[in-house]
Amino acid sequence: MTAPLLRLGTRGSPLALTQTGLVRDALAKAVPALAGPGAIEIVTIRTTGDVIQDRPLSEAGGKGLFVKEIEEALLQGRIDAAVHSMKDMPTAQPPGLAIAAFLPREDARDVLIGGDRARIDDLPQGAIVGTSALRRKALLLHRRPDLRIVTLRGNVDTRLARRADGTVQATILALAGLKRLGKTGVGTAIPEAEMLPAVGQGAVCIEARENDAQTRGWLAAIDHEATAVCVRAEHAMLLVLDGSCRTPIAGHAILTDGELHLRGLIARPDGSVVIETERRGSISDAAALGRDAGEELKRRGGPGFFAD
Repeated sequence: MTAPLLRLGTRGSPLALTQTGLVRDALAKAVPALAGPGAIEIVTIRTTGDVIQDRPLSEAGGKGLFVKEIEEALLQGRIDAAVHSMKDMPTAQPPGLAIAAFLPREDARDVLIGGDRARIDDLPQGAIVGTSALRRKALLLHRRPDLRIVTLRGNVDTRLARRADGTVQATILALAGLKRLGKTGVGTAIPEAEMLPAVGQGAVCIEARENDAQTRGWLAAIDHEATAVCVRAEHAMLLVLDGSCRTPIAGHAILTDGELHLRGLIARPDGSVVIETERRGSISDAAALGRDAGEELKRRGGPGFFAD
């Protein structure tokens, strides 16, 4: 049997495998050398984030728990590239690795899954909402302090099942993942004015070794520049804020007629305070706009803003 030309590493969840399939198909279409049967192999890797299911990731080490083992495999040469959900990525990659490409971004909004309750304001008084994301918890409580937020982990099907069996009355998932899994009819998209997305939400990135010119050349053929620019602005803001899973931070950038529009916010974990900002500017200034927004939020929040 002929050895594959490219090995793509990924988590084993249905969504991760679907996203990796999209990367494989895009490469097979764009790169003639990778079009043949068996040219690309998908390698599943179990991560710490997959193992820990009984508590929020913020209590287990924060960002990076869904990528650590995959990046180790990449550095060791067991895979040639790694496919990640961008919102799982830390603000910097380990020495020797770099983000080499992005797929076109999906809709970045969140979705409320609450049965016949289509809006956050429609949820019953004191409703139990399941989520493990501090951002979602803070923004829910900011709008509805009466809600009872409980930790809910697991893949998309697991969380949908917990809503269906009455464990929680509502949950929130990313619309991008639901679309990619063909499950768009289960809830209602939440306006960004009510719940600004997480940094990187809706974007799929591909990571490679910096010195692997061949793989990086192949990946360049599928890189979506607009997504890369928007994520660059969002991550520049996150880096200034030293963002991790322990800090409720949201940020989303879009491109309209060549102009970049970035919105960002920070919140207290209990939702009692939300501080927002936005920036507009040219594509070439994406990182600078992100840093400037981050500096403003940091200054307005002041020392100890995230302390309980």
